[in-house]
Amino acid sequence: MPERSAQIVAAARALVDEGGAAALTMRALGERLGIRAPSLYKHFPDKGAVEAEVITVAMRELTAVLERADSLAELAAAYRAYALAHPHLYRLMNSGPLPRHLLPPGVEDATALPLMRVVGGDMDRARAVWAFAHGMVILELDGRFPPDADLDGAWRAGLAALS
Repeated sequence: MPERSAQIVAAARALVDEGGAAALTMRALGERLGIRAPSLYKHFPDKGAVEAEVITVAMRELTAVLERADSLAELAAAYRAYALAHPHLYRLMNSGPLPRHLLPPGVEDATALPLMRVVGGDMDRARAVWAFAHGMVILELDGRFPPDADLDGAWRAGLAALS
């Protein structure tokens, strides 16, 4: 990726980290970079392409984190920690349809590979684990659990049920 494009993606990611996907506008991005918004279109055809690059960066980061896990419990803990540390980025990656046609080939598969490894290649089980983990993370991010809820216990029970 050319240096200027990488700078644009880094600034876009910062906007998302700070204020969520709604904070990422071409105008705000131009202001962050000290350029006029129309200049961004020399590097990216539209906002969707910028978002896809931010998602790609996030998926690669998450992949690096998940690759260090040796068990389902470690993988789930790493997934949860990443999501809680980057809630707006997590939502961008996981809300609405994934713009697969804009992602580099293989990036989605690479992100799934650590999970596939710990579940022994069982795609159905991997999808069930991911659905559980995603549901738990979103509920936690949205503050939907009661204040006294034992979320660690809920994670352990859910993972045990899926083991």
